[in-house]
Amino acid sequence: MHFTGILIGLATFLTIGIFHPLVIKAEYYFGRRSWWAFLMVGIAFFIASLLTSHQVVSIFFGVVSFSALWGIHEVFQQHNRVKRGWFPMNPKRKDDYKD
Repeated sequence: MHFTGILIGLATFLTIGIFHPLVIKAEYYFGRRSWWAFLMVGIAFFIASLLTSHQVVSIFFGVVSFSALWGIHEVFQQHNRVKRGWFPMNPKRKDDYKD
């Protein structure tokens, strides 16, 4: 039996599960400017994926990379969700929502 697919599936599930609250917290505390952090993490894991010789680790790094890059899109979507009142607004950054 091969457990590689199960391990990759579990890693993908956990990575998405971790990035979902990270995006929410990043937008709450840092606003839309937090997209830079997701870009840097995405690029770092992209490079690590290319440089890693172990196939499963390389795939995991690729999953983290693209989850971080997708997080950029989600930070802006989260900003819109906060503007609609679906998520709490950081009272210290009320001016950020006057677009």
